[in-house]
Amino acid sequence: MNDLQVRAGTPADLDAVLAFWKDAAEGTSISDDSDGVARLVARDPESLLLAMGVPPGRAKSRARGMDGALVGTVIAGFDGWRCHLYRLAVHPGRRRQGIGSMLLAAAEERFRALGGRRGDAMVLDRNESAHHAWRAAGYAPQPQWSRWVKHLDH
Repeated sequence: MNDLQVRAGTPADLDAVLAFWKDAAEGTSISDDSDGVARLVARDPESLLLAMGVPPGRAKSRARGMDGALVGTVIAGFDGWRCHLYRLAVHPGRRRQGIGSMLLAAAEERFRALGGRRGDAMVLDRNESAHHAWRAAGYAPQPQWSRWVKHLDH
């Protein structure tokens, strides 16, 4: 994976991240917009992790270093008590190459450095391919828990 690096996303990355999620992520949520992601990055600048490297279909020799192509994301949010993982997404042309594992390792390293003790992930029930990836990374569903949500009006 020497053609990749993981770095924190910045406000300058927001448009590219939102466009990337439309192609690489499964579904969207109410906060998947410029304002929502900007608030995330402003509140916790290290939480949005981006895998940057060779874009799909481009020769590795041309991009010996980083050419700035976004190939994966994960949000590694820590609220001071719990470690939450969201938006693990890898470009469809770069899947099954270890990018998701690399992003999760970076997220877990961040959590350990912050004192986190357990990571939890939001994974759609219908996204079977994601279930395999999360299980391979050592995560398991907790059937005794359900997610309860309420949209907050502004």
